[in-house]
Amino acid sequence: MRAIVLAAGKGERMRPLTLTTPKPLLEAGGKPLIVHHLEHLQRAGFRDVVINHAWLGSKIEQALGNGEQFGLQLHYSREGEPLETAGGIARALPMLTDEHNEWFLVVNGDVWSDFEFARLSPPAQGDALLVMTDNPDHHPDGDFHLGEDGLLVEDKSPKLTYTGISLLHRRLFDGLDDQSGKLGPVLRQAMNNKRVHGLYHSGKWVDVGTPERLRELDEQLQHREL
Repeated sequence: MRAIVLAAGKGERMRPLTLTTPKPLLEAGGKPLIVHHLEHLQRAGFRDVVINHAWLGSKIEQALGNGEQFGLQLHYSREGEPLETAGGIARALPMLTDEHNEWFLVVNGDVWSDFEFARLSPPAQGDALLVMTDNPDHHPDGDFHLGEDGLLVEDKSPKLTYTGISLLHRRLFDGLDDQSGKLGPVLRQAMNNKRVHGLYHSGKWVDVGTPERLRELDEQLQHREL
């Protein structure tokens, strides 16, 4: 199985930090956010990882190279102008799937978690498996309800928060292209068809969306509080 780290956003909420540094290269705990992901992926047994990029993307390639230093083979999906999430994945799909690999892992480049990717395995039925966690203070209402049957639905409470970590099947993108917009509507349609499962993560997770959260994460990692 292959993986993609989504790293194409401009990081506008992180300005001024992201004016000269792409958000995935911002550091917490002495290393770039994206390196935390790459190390976790390598530990879980992944070898081929795609990184999509746009804003200051050349700096990402310069910093990470071909991935040899991480025990990985890195491939880059260069977008130029940032695509929405579903469009970005659709463009990278030929690098992520083939007749032997129809499932792939997706992780947002601007999150940090102690979730072990090795816990993920494709569901017997369905098109997606999303990792869910408890709602943070800045997102108290959550995103989706995880039922006792393991399926995710949008119109029921209580809800959990989507971590930005998932397994997706290539058929989820049938008929889509790089102009297909955001991933949310695609997932919601699949939920309506009972094709999206959830996996609860009780450990640590941070949406590194603001300079304040980045600073807090850095302090916690430096003092080994996470």
